[in-house]
Amino acid sequence: MLATHASPTTRWKPGPRFEYLPVALFGSVMGLTGLSAAWRLAAARYGVPELIADAIGWIALATFLALAFAYVTKAVTAWPSVVAEFRHPVAGNLFGTVLISLLLLPLVLVRLNPLVAKAMWIMAAIGMVAFAWLIVSRWMTSRQQVAHATPAWIVPVVGLLDVPLAMPALDLPYTQTPSLFALSIGLFFAVPLFSLIFARLAFEEPLAPAMRPTLLILVAPFTVGFSSLVATLGRIDALAEGLFLIGLFVFAVLVGVLRDLPRCCPFRVSWWAVSFPAAATAVAALRYAAFRQAAPADALALGLLAFATILIGALGTRTLAGILRGELRALST
Repeated sequence: MLATHASPTTRWKPGPRFEYLPVALFGSVMGLTGLSAAWRLAAARYGVPELIADAIGWIALATFLALAFAYVTKAVTAWPSVVAEFRHPVAGNLFGTVLISLLLLPLVLVRLNPLVAKAMWIMAAIGMVAFAWLIVSRWMTSRQQVAHATPAWIVPVVGLLDVPLAMPALDLPYTQTPSLFALSIGLFFAVPLFSLIFARLAFEEPLAPAMRPTLLILVAPFTVGFSSLVATLGRIDALAEGLFLIGLFVFAVLVGVLRDLPRCCPFRVSWWAVSFPAAATAVAALRYAAFRQAAPADALALGLLAFATILIGALGTRTLAGILRGELRALST
């Protein structure tokens, strides 16, 4: 009998790995980096140890590296899953979380290697503009369904508001115009997108339980817009203050809407969608407290910082517990 042998290509071809991992999990990096920035502002205003901000920042960097490795593995071994996710009318928008993470991580890296931090920011800023252009082109050239207008739609374009945030720390030349470009587009699209999503939430079927945490993304245009405007102009004017106050109102409404989330919905990694909006609100409140120099503003800032810290700590603890128990696939569905 003639022996048959599998070809080397067949023998070594890997099976699908991490095909279940959603790109939206990069939102955890955004939340951790935002929390690190919040604690750094708290260190500057209240004298808390900067070690807290540094530790959270390094956790964010380690999380990004782990997720990047896992998602690259998914791309290599399960490319059709990546393509399907990118083409999905809702999930495709969340590829912006990778680029936003790369826009925020320079806040951590600048203390270690400013050159790497600047290069990362430049590449991420270019990528964010390109991704926003691609998604807006998709919206305008193919018919969309109202049911798909979820808070995730805010990420691709309003994500441009994250472009100016690291600028003051990086001290890059000739960035005023690019920052104004990103800020203007982000704020311009925030208004119709928020209105469209609000109308969908008011008049269509409620979001599926797994998507309910994404509601807090609706805070981002206002709180991130506030921080972006301050980073670009270097001051808090009436427009910036108005954005912050609207953000506070929207945040209070959505926290009330989501108060029953732990009881009504089983934990999923999609819950990380609440992390960055909570951290961004704390960052905005700390900036506002430094501007107002009033006890109520400080109390609000400290309360929001505590809320974001406890929330992100709980999400991290539950996610790690799920990974250790081998539940990551189930938590990703």
